[in-house]
Amino acid sequence: MVPAIIAQIVVPRLASWCAVYTSDVAVGPLRLVYLWHADEARIDGLREQLVDMDQMIADARVTSTVHLADSQVLAVPLTARGRGLGMMCLGRSDRFPDEVIQFAEDISRRAALATDNARLYAQQAAANRALQRSLLPPNEPEVPGLDYGVVYEPAGETNEVGGDFYDLFKAGDDSWRFAIGDVCGTGPEAAAVTGLARHTLRLLAREGYGVAAVLGRLNQAILEEGERARFLTLLHGDITPVKTGLEVRLVSAGHPEALRLKPSGVVEAVTTPQSLLGVFHEVVYEADTIHLDHGDVLLAVTDGVTERRSGGRLLDDEGGLAKLLTECAGLSARAVAERIRRGAAEFASEPSADDLAIVVLRAR
Repeated sequence: MVPAIIAQIVVPRLASWCAVYTSDVAVGPLRLVYLWHADEARIDGLREQLVDMDQMIADARVTSTVHLADSQVLAVPLTARGRGLGMMCLGRSDRFPDEVIQFAEDISRRAALATDNARLYAQQAAANRALQRSLLPPNEPEVPGLDYGVVYEPAGETNEVGGDFYDLFKAGDDSWRFAIGDVCGTGPEAAAVTGLARHTLRLLAREGYGVAAVLGRLNQAILEEGERARFLTLLHGDITPVKTGLEVRLVSAGHPEALRLKPSGVVEAVTTPQSLLGVFHEVVYEADTIHLDHGDVLLAVTDGVTERRSGGRLLDDEGGLAKLLTECAGLSARAVAERIRRGAAEFASEPSADDLAIVVLRAR
């Protein structure tokens, strides 16, 4: 976008045409990335003429002027933070006055800084997207008798790593584990706690620890991080398929309550609130055991859903989430997850300022 904006600024105010050269990487060769002429019909011909200037452009280090056919060309380096990013070339039929050269050099400095900032932002965004992907499940396992749906939407700018996460993984021959959590804050610090939580849950599950014991050890691990620690709300459960549906043992550590939806439309809370993680040393967690009959749905969300705000009201005020879930009777797990996501989005007109995660488990 920056090369296009450069051309719009200088043509036709300072020159008849503008060509901008940049490289894809810091040490790569310069290439023509944008060309504009006040007379659009002359752009193709000008592009052919500029082929003869490629080497001159590559070698230029300071502002200089050359002749090209019927134009005088002013070549101005694009330099930011001591690094050359490219070249801006302006062409006009007469000589460039000194004040125009000064304007062009000022524009090139601003444009180079904008280009460098955009590249730095893109690199940071790409790195954080890769980090975000690493904090989500690498695959979605097949669980006998289970239909599930998930929604995950980090909020804010693309250069922020969200604090919400979810997981679903095989823990033994006949059992699977799921988790949905919310780390306080965003960014690298929150990501560090998210990574610690995910890997601890998986490791201890494979070692045979029950869900309550896993949370106790995770709580201790977070506290041992000292000043780097962030408190964490977490719903962690164990799923075992049985003939009549699914047997689920789960612990809610400071997390929004999980809801069960019966095919009849009846909704009820199924978790006992317990202390969140990373705050108190002496905490003993206890698991709740619930049964999901065929067709029953278990809904777990982060506070990006329950605390979605519209004016002075929250979505979950007066059982708002349960009311939304009641409307989902008979739907598939993915349809339920999407219905809850849409309900949260439509609850307020402004974009959400919080991350959002939804996990729906349905016994087939």
